[in-house]
Amino acid sequence: MNNLKNSVHLIGHLGKDPEIRTFEDGRKLAKVTIATKDTYKNSNGDKVIETQWHNLVAWGKTAELMEKLLSKGNEVAIQGKLTHRTYEDKEGVTRNFTEIVINEFMKIGMAMRA
Repeated sequence: MNNLKNSVHLIGHLGKDPEIRTFEDGRKLAKVTIATKDTYKNSNGDKVIETQWHNLVAWGKTAELMEKLLSKGNEVAIQGKLTHRTYEDKEGVTRNFTEIVINEFMKIGMAMRA
């Protein structure tokens, strides 16, 4: 049951190419957003498609693989944990930020181009 604590699983499409940052010690950080869609019928019986955007980060080997394998529009399955950060912006306003730290990902499907 320990593996179920703070575990997030999503399948969606990347909103942009992974943004990669390389630190002085060679470690890499990847940041990207993923869109997930939920479809349902509202009270009038109309089909509604709702898109949610999620902030993702990955470190080390996972970030390196994301840099090599992923690009905007790719469909991916991710597994990670939910984290919350609080920081102060340039104007001194406290901001809250939620993101998913990726442990594993899998590219789904292959886009065919002529």
